[in-house]
Amino acid sequence: MRKSAALTKPRHGLIAALDVGTTKVCCFIARAEGDENLRIVGIGHQVSHGIRCGAVVDMDEAEAAIRSTVETAEHMAGENIRQVVVNLSGHQQMSRLIAYEISIAGHQVSDADLRRILDQENLLQDQPENYELVHAVPVGYSIDGNRGVRDPRGMYGDRLGVNMHVVTANAGPIRNLETTISRCHLELETKISSPYASALACLTEDEKKLGVTYIDMGGGTTSIAVFFDGELVHTDCIPIGGNHVTTDIARGLATPLSQAERIKTLHGNAMPSASDDRETIMVPPIGEDGSTEPYQIPRSMLVGIIRPRLEETFEMVRARLEDAGFDKVAGRQVVLAGGAAQLPGARDLAGLILDKQVRMGRLLPFEGLAESVSGPAFATCAGLLRYAMLNSAGAPDKTFRPVEESTSRFGRIGQWMRENF
Repeated sequence: MRKSAALTKPRHGLIAALDVGTTKVCCFIARAEGDENLRIVGIGHQVSHGIRCGAVVDMDEAEAAIRSTVETAEHMAGENIRQVVVNLSGHQQMSRLIAYEISIAGHQVSDADLRRILDQENLLQDQPENYELVHAVPVGYSIDGNRGVRDPRGMYGDRLGVNMHVVTANAGPIRNLETTISRCHLELETKISSPYASALACLTEDEKKLGVTYIDMGGGTTSIAVFFDGELVHTDCIPIGGNHVTTDIARGLATPLSQAERIKTLHGNAMPSASDDRETIMVPPIGEDGSTEPYQIPRSMLVGIIRPRLEETFEMVRARLEDAGFDKVAGRQVVLAGGAAQLPGARDLAGLILDKQVRMGRLLPFEGLAESVSGPAFATCAGLLRYAMLNSAGAPDKTFRPVEESTSRFGRIGQWMRENF
């Protein structure tokens, strides 16, 4: 298990983000303009191959898809890239709040003590050996059991404690992804959890400050990120996405997958209406020669296939949040994003099942972002760039707070979480 490396200063001012998803592979190349601004100069995306539920299942197909996508972005940018910031998707990730202490033998807490307690070796406790550290955020300190300490430096005691939000991922899928990317002659600069990256592209500062649940519905997975007091406090992933809805339609109507996707896009809805029984949809049946005549079904039949799958997805989200104890942390605000979330009625259904206020996610402004790739389906790739922008130019990975920052911003959330969990 190893810590994510800090982002280095962009080569020639370029930062490249690579979103390897179940349904599409996307690459954005941006040029740094000043310390906090990026202009997107290269875009590439295509249908994903060799990826299932966010994990590589065929290296050759995944390599070809990544290589083609990156080359398209490089051609548009007029530059070659060597390093990419990559998302980690898939359901084999663990998000935990852990607490541990070290002995300080009654002396004054120093920077060295903080470095020692924040050392990643402490995070290996109770973690499976085959899991790799992705993110770690300190959310509060204690001295001799006295909680809510914002900055322990200079204080005296016998035991120094810390609460950490730790995100780990199965090392096997990570190595498969790294190997596939290296076969494209690219270096993996750093890895970011997909829901974290996607949320950075869509959430406002007020939402992150007051508390929000972010749900990214992709093709193969549905990712969850919970923010409170401006920081990420929980992540999760469910192995269900838009592709499962398409498969349900194909099986329920006995139609090819390509036609099921078309029917879902043109006629699909998660909420029934009074006219559903009167409206009809032409369904091409599965046939070897394609000569079989299409048949008609009422739209209510299609809604009856789509709604149960989305209900199951949102009920699983609700159950996961309740089991982790984060159903109340984020208040009543939910932001829904991802390609699968664009299905009509998904927002209303999410509001009913989660009993929260739901808005559709929209990408925050990004200079040079083409309108064709400005939808929520491209939030992860845009979020990777935003993360890189905040952590480039020699700055350390802000997920791993340096000593000067780590003790100044987490006292309130650490105390609040201790009192409420």
